[in-house]
Amino acid sequence: MSRRKSASQFEEAMEELEKLVELMERGDISLEESLKSFERGIRLTRTCQQALQDAEQKVQILLEKNGQQTLEPFTDE
Repeated sequence: MSRRKSASQFEEAMEELEKLVELMERGDISLEESLKSFERGIRLTRTCQQALQDAEQKVQILLEKNGQQTLEPFTDE
């Protein structure tokens, strides 16, 4: 899978997940719809987790190619 496709899938999954959360938080859907939304949310979460793991592996490979064998903690300042 290409990087662009993977990033696009991640972004689409996150957007859909956010919409599902908003829908469920409103509380105006049936129990059956809530369960379907929850199940869909779990699948989307797994998609996002896989995309993040793939990205982490790519970063690790790039660091090793540049002669750096350790990951440094990311700080968002």
